[in-house]
Amino acid sequence: MASRSSRGLETGDWGLATKGFFAAFAVFAFLVSAVSAQLPIERARTEALARRATERLQALQREADRLASDERTLLGDLRKFEIERELKAAELKRVDADAATVQTELDQTSARMGALQQSATAELPELNERLVEIYKLGQARYLRLLLSTPDLRRLGQSTRTVAALAKLDRDRVATHAQTLADLTTARKTLEERSATLGTLRTTAAKAEAAAQRAAQARADLIRDIDKRRDLNAQLSGELQVAQQKLQTALRELATGAPVTEAALPLRPFRGTLEWPVSGGVQRRFGRGSASNGIEIASPEGADALAIHDGTVAFAGTFEGFGNLVILDHGAQTFSLYGDLLEIGVKKGARVEHGQPVGAVGPIPSGSEGIYFELRVDGRPVDPLQWLKKR
Repeated sequence: MASRSSRGLETGDWGLATKGFFAAFAVFAFLVSAVSAQLPIERARTEALARRATERLQALQREADRLASDERTLLGDLRKFEIERELKAAELKRVDADAATVQTELDQTSARMGALQQSATAELPELNERLVEIYKLGQARYLRLLLSTPDLRRLGQSTRTVAALAKLDRDRVATHAQTLADLTTARKTLEERSATLGTLRTTAAKAEAAAQRAAQARADLIRDIDKRRDLNAQLSGELQVAQQKLQTALRELATGAPVTEAALPLRPFRGTLEWPVSGGVQRRFGRGSASNGIEIASPEGADALAIHDGTVAFAGTFEGFGNLVILDHGAQTFSLYGDLLEIGVKKGARVEHGQPVGAVGPIPSGSEGIYFELRVDGRPVDPLQWLKKR
């Protein structure tokens, strides 16, 4: 009995062990099948990320080539503007020199006219007296002077004297009048030339300033391009690192080794991110109560989509934001989707770009849409600078 009992116990134990083995095998087989089923999904996702990284790298390379071409063109333009600026400066210098010469001549002419006027003022009483006397005596004045000569032998000398005096009177009046006329004409000409040179100087100064501004603008553009090229190189480097990790993940998937979660950084996709919803911007960044983000109009119930791959850092109700989803994109970069009608993801879940995170609901302004915020390096940035232009 004891022996049967003992055998029966062994048999029972064996049966239990057999059942346990098959149960464990079934669990193992289930896990293997689950892992095997998951591997193609993970591989497809990793390959999709690699393709996206490659496409963005190619776009960044095209942009780098375009920036290099633009910089070469701008450098050529800058050299042209620098030459033009130098020519305009030389022209302005020449005009200033001409204006200084004309001003000197004008001052000298004015001084001569002043001296002549003083001389005329000093001689005016005598000249007026002679003119009055000539007027009183008329043409007979010189005849009387000639007839008053007592000695006929001196008649010839007297005749010459009278003729000389008459000519002297006429010449003095004519010379004075002609000198004044010439000086007046010269002064008028110099004043006109001075005015013309003043206009030329103003034009030359404006042209030099315009050339200077154009050259400065080209220099500023070149500096901006240099900054953008540096940023482009930095973003390309970040993408290349991510792509190397993706290639490592693909090799690990092929060998069945444990795979580290693959992800793409957000920064290299600036300006190319898809919009979370389709609709117009109702409130812009830095304005109103929602100063850290924007409000985008969209029909109630429409899907609010993730702009980039990430992990759900928060999914729930948050005061001031209603139903809120926060996606962590790594490197202190987050996207926030607020005022949702309902939440479609859970905290800790991995979300791919374009995947719904919730549904659009009413926003505080009374219309329908979502509140959207983007934080880079932990600080709010204008989402419109990161989303696709439209």
